[in-house]
Amino acid sequence: MKKIGVLFGKERSFPEAFIKRVNSKNIEGVMAEPVRIDKVMQGEPSGYAVIFDRISQDVPFYRAYLKNAALCGTTVINNPFWWSADEKFLITAWPQN
Repeated sequence: MKKIGVLFGKERSFPEAFIKRVNSKNIEGVMAEPVRIDKVMQGEPSGYAVIFDRISQDVPFYRAYLKNAALCGTTVINNPFWWSADEKFLITAWPQN
């Protein structure tokens, strides 16, 4: 079973509609659900084939969780590694006073 997870906060309209739409397709071996995090172990797979990230820009813990998931083979949409690259770019490109 390939699971598609949506990681989100208080937002409801998009995540619930997306999950419902994916599951309504009845594709054998594919299902969508909200991401469930029980515990995080470094180097352990998340159990998801794909995770859509809708919250890690606000919660640093989720960025770490998503980086671990990506390194263990999960495709993460809204690449958590770009956050670090953006910070480095803005520090060097932004005029300093």
